[in-house]
Amino acid sequence: MNKPLLLLASLSIASAASAQSALEGYALAQPDLFGTARFMGMGGAFGALGGDMSTLSYNPGGIGVYRSSEIGATMNLDFQNSDMKFGNFTNKDNHTLFMMNNAGYIGAIRLNSNVMPNFNWGFTYNRRANFNRRYSGYDGAIPNSMSNYIAGIANSNGITTGDVTETNRFDPYYPNDGYYAAPWITILGASSHLITPEGKDSDTRWYGLYGDGTSGTSKVTVQEEGGIDEYNLAFGGNFGNIVFWGMDFGITDLSLTRKTLYSESLDNAYLGGATDFVRSRADWDMYSYYKVGGTGFNYKLGLIFKPIQELRLGFTFHTPTWYSLTEYFYANTQYSYPDTNIPSGSQQTGGGFEGVNDVNFRTPWRFIASAAGVIADRMIVSIDVDWTGMQYMHFSSPYYDSDSFESAVNPSADPYYYTNSDIKDYYKTSVTFRAGVEYRISDNVSARVGYAHVSEPVKSDAKDNRLPIYTSSTNMSPSYEFDNTTDYITAGLGYRYKHFYLDAAYVNRRKTSEWHAFSPDIEVPSASGAQAKLTNYDNQIVLSLGFRF
Repeated sequence: MNKPLLLLASLSIASAASAQSALEGYALAQPDLFGTARFMGMGGAFGALGGDMSTLSYNPGGIGVYRSSEIGATMNLDFQNSDMKFGNFTNKDNHTLFMMNNAGYIGAIRLNSNVMPNFNWGFTYNRRANFNRRYSGYDGAIPNSMSNYIAGIANSNGITTGDVTETNRFDPYYPNDGYYAAPWITILGASSHLITPEGKDSDTRWYGLYGDGTSGTSKVTVQEEGGIDEYNLAFGGNFGNIVFWGMDFGITDLSLTRKTLYSESLDNAYLGGATDFVRSRADWDMYSYYKVGGTGFNYKLGLIFKPIQELRLGFTFHTPTWYSLTEYFYANTQYSYPDTNIPSGSQQTGGGFEGVNDVNFRTPWRFIASAAGVIADRMIVSIDVDWTGMQYMHFSSPYYDSDSFESAVNPSADPYYYTNSDIKDYYKTSVTFRAGVEYRISDNVSARVGYAHVSEPVKSDAKDNRLPIYTSSTNMSPSYEFDNTTDYITAGLGYRYKHFYLDAAYVNRRKTSEWHAFSPDIEVPSASGAQAKLTNYDNQIVLSLGFRF
């Protein structure tokens, strides 16, 4: 009896040589909606308005609108919910988080000039992204095993038993300089008996646990923590109360920690290869830990043009954020094969020590066009269109000279050459539409509503399983997700009394994505891994307090 094998022939070692992948890049660069309660209550449609602390990290031209100084802070209570659906099974998770959205100071300097009445400056803290979330799922009938995926990686990369076996003189996780480096997941899979070799040297073939007659279930639990904080220093002013300008220098602090536990329970699994095998129950799980953090910087330039009192137009350009990052990774397995002579046990990567890698990362550019109308001095209607070129994310190694002769002769010598190619294959420009309305009920009270829609950032070939999807060689979890669309519905109230203001907002965020246990087999789609629909719901209560003087 021959056992089927998931080949995944296109998963070459070149594409797995770097620690980061296109998928991790997107996780660090995806847009989100954070700011003051007024900003969020209007769906973030503030590119043509200004006069709000959020504009420093959005359209810095808005700082030129200020006529007085301001100090303020914003708090956020986030009620998170997630649904993960495999077939007829749906798991629900929830999590509550308190955080600071925004705080800062704006200083307005009157110049007593008709040409430029004001020159303003400001310093703010702004939350750019929130990575905190939890989700879990259960698949009652998996079509394949992650072990077969690991075997496919080993085969397509020509891995031999010597490449994954530790000796007194060789550590496969940290080979000597210049030695062939096997993907970490193949080393862990071999030591945990998830994959079994047959043959020797270049004739080695690897086999996973899933074959004819095998059935089983799987579970996954993921917990993510962290976020991106931005510290903004902005300058701006206005010319003749018609053109408002501003520039912002941003320093960002990024931290993301992901903990993933994936497990399988298989009946009639294959232990021992394709010909000399034993049928057994197989219960195993893999825990992976991944952390990345570092700092970055960016620059923003913005303008607001007010040709008449009733109309304002905004234009904003954001450079990429250039990050210097360090990532840490670790994994372990536990396994039991009760119908074999293999004792139950556990294995861990790198002798229990975390792996470390330094990487440079460049986020996409952004361009925002905005328009706002003022109606009867009581109502503001505002819209923004935000273009983010996700395909222009870029990784590089701090230790590789891209201007070297080697790079010119052989571009693929760059350790992130294939990762950057994957970014262009998977992602496209994401367009965000925002709309907001503010109505002044009285001299002291205003009501607001807003809506925002983020388009799908993933190309159809990647999303529809027509491309192999490469995860990093050091992140032990080969699972990944592709976002669909994200929608925000917002509402808020504002109260002004003399120099004091109090704003509140409610924000409902709904994002759907497609979760995959591992890359699809484009040659044999029916043999691909489990796929689930993941929906994240956020309900946020936002409160801003401030004082103008």
